[in-house]
Amino acid sequence: MLRLLAIETATEACSVALYQDGDVLERFEIAPRRHAALVLPWVEALLTDAAITPAQLDAIAFGRGPGSFTGLRIAAGVTQGLAFAADIPVVPVSTLAALAYGAHIASGRTNILAALDARMKEVYWGAYRVDSSGHASLVSEERVCAPEAVPLPGSGEWFGAGSGWQSYRDVLSARCDLSKTACLPDCLPHASDIAQLAAGLYQVGEAVPPEQAAPVYLRNNVADKPKSNNLGSE
Repeated sequence: MLRLLAIETATEACSVALYQDGDVLERFEIAPRRHAALVLPWVEALLTDAAITPAQLDAIAFGRGPGSFTGLRIAAGVTQGLAFAADIPVVPVSTLAALAYGAHIASGRTNILAALDARMKEVYWGAYRVDSSGHASLVSEERVCAPEAVPLPGSGEWFGAGSGWQSYRDVLSARCDLSKTACLPDCLPHASDIAQLAAGLYQVGEAVPPEQAAPVYLRNNVADKPKSNNLGSE
């Protein structure tokens, strides 16, 4: 039996999931600035309910970003600590890939333009194709850029997902030549989606040692502050 714990804290949503051979239990809440207080109690509750210990897990997966800098550090830090203690590997999973996978499940669409509001008038962006087995393939590299400069997707019928579409729907729709209704702007990454993707990655040998549980920020100027109060970096 494949058992994975998954943690996702890259956005205002906080979630933890337990995957057991395709069955997934999840705790999820929109909880800005409460991620650190929620994650460990949820981990303990899920493991207790399943009557297993961390050492009985095969690996711990986490949303490695991009996303909130504080949220990414929480997920990576908790994952690393638990994995070191249990002597098990970790599986880093792209937050944008998880967003695309969740949008695929919700909409049935296979070509997903995942966009998270990166603040400072930018978006975290990734174009994904999700196949029938649930594997999310990146079409071009993930990046952070202005919404009017997102790279155009390849051929096919595309569908948008994520808070970037909520904040910049007009610009992104025009840029990608999509109807303004061809998106799920309220879609958020879930730990359950991280878990599903991590299961596939684990099975093809993509688990890594705990010391490699590193966030992927995309934006290098982590310490930069925006010039207006309503565009604050997290």
